[in-house]
Amino acid sequence: MHPPARQHGSDGGPVRSPHPGLTGDARLLVAGQGVRAAGYGFTAVLLGALLAARGYSSLQAAAVLTALIAGTALASLAVGAFGDRFGRRRSYAAFFFGIAVAGVLVAAGAPLWVLLVVALTGTLSTDVVDNGPATTLEQVMLAAEDAGTATVYGRYNMIGAAAGALGSLAVTLTGLGPHGATGGVHGWLFLVLVPVGITGAVLAARLSPAVEAPAASTGSPGPAGRVRSRLGPSRAVVRRLAGLFAVDAAGGGLVTTGFLSYYLTDRYHVSVAALGWLFFAVSVVQAVSVALAPLLARRFGLVATMVGTHLPSNVLLAAVAFAPTFGVAALLLLARTTLSQMDVPTRQALVMTVVTPAERTAAAAVTNASRYTVRPAGPLAAGLVQQLALGAPLVVAGAVKSGYDLALWCWAHRLGLTTRAGPPGPGSAAIATVTASPGEPP
Repeated sequence: MHPPARQHGSDGGPVRSPHPGLTGDARLLVAGQGVRAAGYGFTAVLLGALLAARGYSSLQAAAVLTALIAGTALASLAVGAFGDRFGRRRSYAAFFFGIAVAGVLVAAGAPLWVLLVVALTGTLSTDVVDNGPATTLEQVMLAAEDAGTATVYGRYNMIGAAAGALGSLAVTLTGLGPHGATGGVHGWLFLVLVPVGITGAVLAARLSPAVEAPAASTGSPGPAGRVRSRLGPSRAVVRRLAGLFAVDAAGGGLVTTGFLSYYLTDRYHVSVAALGWLFFAVSVVQAVSVALAPLLARRFGLVATMVGTHLPSNVLLAAVAFAPTFGVAALLLLARTTLSQMDVPTRQALVMTVVTPAERTAAAAVTNASRYTVRPAGPLAAGLVQQLALGAPLVVAGAVKSGYDLALWCWAHRLGLTTRAGPPGPGSAAIATVTASPGEPP
């Protein structure tokens, strides 16, 4: 049974149907996600192979990947602190301009130290769909469309995954040949990020004022009537979610696309073209997966969908470390992807649902930043763990992420968020936390 349509909320938003169509702003945001994902789908595959082609050691490659994720975290925190005051549209456009600049610098043959500096700006990414400050802004600007059933977030992530798949497929059309990892990878290919950045900035400029922060909400006044969103009654809930998401992200940081590209190249000596086909297939499966997630969420609930799909995917992830051939490893990765990404739209919808509308920007910033802040240690840890065994990071990641799934289920069950009923009202988790018994931690 579908959840009832939303009525006017405390943010004064209009009534929404349980299956809302995309507004003009939503279409622009989905397009922005798509063009960015296409660029990152292309460069994420190339990045690990480029590092290997330049002769970087596993520790040097880990340092670059660490800087990439650290930059994502820093930029996400900046968006949380200043995004509403500076303006969401301007922040969004500035990020896309940064992508174009980053593409030029990498294409110019930047040495390692310049690559590290560029990485720290947060404009490069090792992931296709979930990539920092832009995701935080999009998540908040889409919240008015659908914050409870994950329907719009499902479409949003589906388009991103599909565009990322096309980006990965484009790697196979670059003419790198069967020995791409041994000298055929060129930095100039990163020039693809220039049109990506320009297109995204144009899309940002076309967004309407409706996507900006409300003039009156929890927080202190800022310029032009805007405010800096702050957490209020949902603070304890958001902090607990942030802590749980950080555990998941720590495990995910061990096995980024850049790491997988490096690992598969080093262990199986596959070509860049083969990697392109693999990550294209992964992205196609991912697009289908996130599109199905809202259907499961309506049937089983947000948290049940998150845990029920994510937990078995982590077992498959650990199994990749024991794959005897590249073909087996590819099959395991594809099987894992059918389940692993269903928690992305459901997670985004959950955060926007359990807080009040006035807290959404702060909640998105805190929960996303918690993920990106811990992830920089992942690639570095992976490089260190690889000194023991090349595939050890895959096993460790699977174990850590499984622990997150179990902890999330126990906490959400205690607050009554694991039922199959329609999505809880805004701030309901905060109410449940306040009314919990004193001896029961939130």
